[in-house]
Amino acid sequence: MAFSSSKALALCTLLLATAAGSRPVQADTPSAPTPAPLDPVSNATEQYHLRMYHLHTGESLDVTYRVGNQYVPSALAMLNHFLRDHRTNDEANYDPHEFDVLHQIMEKLHRPNGTIQIVCGYRTPWSNNYLRTHGRGVAEHSQHMLSKAIDIRVPGVPTKMLQLVALSLGQGGVGYYPRSQFVHVDVGPVRQWTLM
Repeated sequence: MAFSSSKALALCTLLLATAAGSRPVQADTPSAPTPAPLDPVSNATEQYHLRMYHLHTGESLDVTYRVGNQYVPSALAMLNHFLRDHRTNDEANYDPHEFDVLHQIMEKLHRPNGTIQIVCGYRTPWSNNYLRTHGRGVAEHSQHMLSKAIDIRVPGVPTKMLQLVALSLGQGGVGYYPRSQFVHVDVGPVRQWTLM
């Protein structure tokens, strides 16, 4: 079942308010505005922070990757290493807007200091082909190979809610994998899909 961004936001707002035990706010009035990536009027000292745990490597990362309108090069390098292809250890340079999407998701979930579990980050063409031949639902020209996609979970957040929050952003691709209990988020073309 496909949801428009406004319907997804309304449902997420209702679910979050219900879970928090409070009254829902109007769906067309977000509780906290989220600045667009590199918005020239954003606070120059505002810090954009991510906390992650990689399910395959067992590594954790707690990093401020952007301050105001400036991405932090050393933090981006740490993120690129953290999100490397865990099968080959190859790294790639991620599109930093992918990190903005993750940050926005955590803000909308009211979990700015929550941990994002990483199911899959960067994939080499070899790893992508391996997954295509040993499984299902892996795109031949995956955004993972372009360093523009991450598969995630957020502990304590139902996968459906995570999908709806990602859809409410109206940015990039959102794949919903209820059986494997993760959501794919990317900064490629806007689209959505479900793989049961």
